[in-house]
Amino acid sequence: MLRISRTAILLVFVVIVAVLALPALLARRTGLRPPQLVAPAGAVGGFARATPGYTPAFPQDFGPHPDFQTEWWYYTGNVETSDGRHFGYELTFFRRALAPTGQQQNRLSAWATDQIYMAHFALTDVGERRFHAFEHFARGAAGLAGAQPAPYRVWLENWSVEEVAPHKRRLRATEGAIAIDLLLTDSKGPILEGDRGYSQKGPDQGDASYYYSFTRLVSEGTVELAGKVYQVNGSSWMDHEWSTSALAADQVGWDWFALQLDDGSELMLYHIRRADGSIDPFSSGMLIGADGSTRRLSAGDFTISNTATWRSPHSGATYPARWIIALPTAGLSLTIEPYLADQELNLSFTYWEGAVLVSGQHGGRTVHGDGYVEMTGYAASMQGQF
Repeated sequence: MLRISRTAILLVFVVIVAVLALPALLARRTGLRPPQLVAPAGAVGGFARATPGYTPAFPQDFGPHPDFQTEWWYYTGNVETSDGRHFGYELTFFRRALAPTGQQQNRLSAWATDQIYMAHFALTDVGERRFHAFEHFARGAAGLAGAQPAPYRVWLENWSVEEVAPHKRRLRATEGAIAIDLLLTDSKGPILEGDRGYSQKGPDQGDASYYYSFTRLVSEGTVELAGKVYQVNGSSWMDHEWSTSALAADQVGWDWFALQLDDGSELMLYHIRRADGSIDPFSSGMLIGADGSTRRLSAGDFTISNTATWRSPHSGATYPARWIIALPTAGLSLTIEPYLADQELNLSFTYWEGAVLVSGQHGGRTVHGDGYVEMTGYAASMQGQF
């Protein structure tokens, strides 16, 4: 029985890895660029699509939405030691449905699943000028990975975030000699992005996501690196999005900004880039006041100017490396600079995701802050990808 059980488990594992992960793992071992994870032809059919009229509600929308093909829970933050040593971190959990709910098979095995989870963990060590990035895959079965709304928890093996008290979440990830263990305390509640949580990304109905954020999570805990434990404090940001649609035919990627200012306000902006280099009119954002009030931003309300570039020695992609953001009607002008130029993740996807330093003017007052920037589609188009 033991031999049969091990064989069955191995066969299931091989099938899952062959579909989703093995090409990327082989590419990394042979030094080749990892391929993208491409959705199967016709995979959108049967999945739910984001449409106007639904407003995220809590706690149920803290959890997973298996009727939709793609979902992510995304945490980033900037923390420091008492003597000023700075770290940035990313911990993101992705869920990918292999089949629509109505087409999923009813299988008795505890290992059977129609949901695959992928997670990325990255740490920016500013003091040592080093960037570390890792990736794990697991099936949404046998307790290996999953998500639940109440009590809130998202996990993939030993990487997790979970509710430990009202408005408090504990975030943990360990990879070799690198680990983070942070307590995140929410100070503003969920911010509904777009039109009350509905974020339109393209011209067709369904080219959209449901999207909310926690834009000010007071953070404290530890960062462990090379056998040394650092006590840190700072601030984190959380995004949760679920959808089915890919980018529109002429959209290749996005530049996304999540910025926290020392006057208590936050700014989320993104540019969706077209294949011809132009900015898509569905680009948008949100300005969040110190009191939690929100102002929705359309593409015409702001400008993002790139004033420097950096060429990756890993992928060969050239990324913007310094930005000026202007939002004239709010008296907002910000300069954003990466803490490190090289914060590119070369995993199953190649993208730049990094900690940034912010300075400028807001309402006639000088402001400073930190944030995170994500840039996709520079190494390869995100069209049709996970």
